Amino acid sequence: MRLHYFAVSFLCLAAAVLPTRATAQPSIVVSVPEQTLAVVDGGRVRERYKISTSKFGLGDNPNSYATPLGSLEIASKIGGNAPMGTVFKSRRPTGEILRPNAPGRDPIVTRILWLRGLERENARAYSRGIYIHGTPVEKLIGRPVSYGCIRMRSNDVTRLFNSVRVGTKIEITNARLSRGIAQATLKEQSRNVRVAAQTRGTRLAAN
Repeated sequence: MRLHYFAVSFLCLAAAVLPTRATAQPSIVVSVPEQTLAVVDGGRVRERYKISTSKFGLGDNPNSYATPLGSLEIASKIGGNAPMGTVFKSRRPTGEILRPNAPGRDPIVTRILWLRGLERENARAYSRGIYIHGTPVEKLIGRPVSYGCIRMRSNDVTRLFNSVRVGTKIEITNARLSRGIAQATLKEQSRNVRVAAQTRGTRLAAN
C-alpha cells in the first residue's frame, strides 16, 4: 500500500513538473469479470457497453483462443463504410449481410478494431488477430463466448468505431471496471511522464 501511494504521488509530482500532452484522448477499458467495455475520458465513463471475451480464458499464447490482458492500442480501423451486419473474412467484406441472431452463423460483422499489444504479456495480440468486432450472436453478449476477440452488438461497435481513432489506448483487465479505470489512468500518467522526460532530455542534449 505504501509503495502504491509513493508511486501515485511520484507520478502526480512528475506530471506537474514535466510538460505533458495538453489534452488527454479518450481511452477504452474492458472489464473481463463484468463483461463490460467503457470509453473513458478524463477518468470518467463516457460510454458503457456489454461485450463478450473469450470462452477459453485469458492469455496470449499462440492458438490459445484466449483474450489477452494489459495495455493495447487500436492499430487499424476496418469497415467504416460497410452496411450494418456486413460479414468480414480475413478483414475483407464478403458481400453477405446478416441480421442479429441469424441462426447457425457466427462470423465477424459490421466493424473491426484491430488491436496491437504494448506489453510483453500481450505482444502477440496483433499477429493473433485480436479485434474488437461486431457479432450476429447478440443474444450471448454479456457472457465469455468468443474465440479471443472482444465481441459487441453491431449498433454498439458502430458507435464505438465512430468515437475512437487509431492509436486509442485500451486496457483489458481481470478486475472490476472501477479498478480497471484506475489502473489505466495510472499507466497513462506513467507513459506521459516517461515521454515528457525523454523529450526534455533530448532538448537538453541538443542545447
